[in-house]
Amino acid sequence: MACSSAVLIGSGSDENQIKQILDTQEAQCVIVFPENMSRDIYSGRNAEVQILVDGVNGNTAGLIGNYLTLATASYSQKISNRVLTLAGMKAYSPVNLESIFWFNPSLTSTLFLIPGLIAMILMITAVVAISLSIVREKERGTIEQIHVSPLSSIELLLGKTVPYVIIGLFIAALILVAGHILFGMPVKGSYILLFLTTLLYLFAASNLGIFVSSVADSQQVAFQIATLVSLLPSVILSGFIFPIESMPAFIQVITNITPAKFYIVILRSILLKGVGLSAFWHQIIYLFIFAFVFLGLATLINKKSESVK
Repeated sequence: MACSSAVLIGSGSDENQIKQILDTQEAQCVIVFPENMSRDIYSGRNAEVQILVDGVNGNTAGLIGNYLTLATASYSQKISNRVLTLAGMKAYSPVNLESIFWFNPSLTSTLFLIPGLIAMILMITAVVAISLSIVREKERGTIEQIHVSPLSSIELLLGKTVPYVIIGLFIAALILVAGHILFGMPVKGSYILLFLTTLLYLFAASNLGIFVSSVADSQQVAFQIATLVSLLPSVILSGFIFPIESMPAFIQVITNITPAKFYIVILRSILLKGVGLSAFWHQIIYLFIFAFVFLGLATLINKKSESVK
């Protein structure tokens, strides 16, 4: 008997036919029942059932194996209860397992992905936009005029970053509203804490964009570097799609190069768990360290380039 997506597509006893079903991917699993299965069961002997699973897609094969294992255990329990009842004995289960899923009872994957989507979009918006904005001044030659003006470096950076921070906050709010309307995305935690941590994350991402602008001399180079340091790490190394715990140890260390890793933990804690600052305070410290490290590097590079000129 062959099955695909829990649908019976046929049956047979020819081994070549079974092999062809798996080879042509007509089905992803084949269940082989022994010829004397019923007689063995009611004679008190074990009946061996064989499951042949297409293991090319490891995740799907694992899900099929787990599903069939549970189904077999349930069927075996029903037969045991029936045999005991016929023998005049009362069947009972000494231990009953009840699973309760906290924070995401329906196990909806969308609720897990939306925080990562927010972090990725904000990272790209802040890093790419701010780096291009500052490098544009270099290309036009107006950056030197700004340096000799009474305008301080802090005022310059604030003038360049504040508009994009506001845009980032608007984008985050838009995604949250859309996520709530379309997918039922909750906000179980504090809105104030969500706002402050988002500001901190945008501050860290902005400093990364400032660092990119300090090492790039053209908008084309700035765009390529900004995309490389913002898009790829925030997708691959942040835990957005791939769990960090399942990565090799040295890759887990490399994941610290992106602030999205820390912000996603904060978002999931606030949105899904509704916890307070005590649950993710160390993530906030990491964001502060990341922000000031790249701000310091950008300042040193700018001072060095100005001294050379």
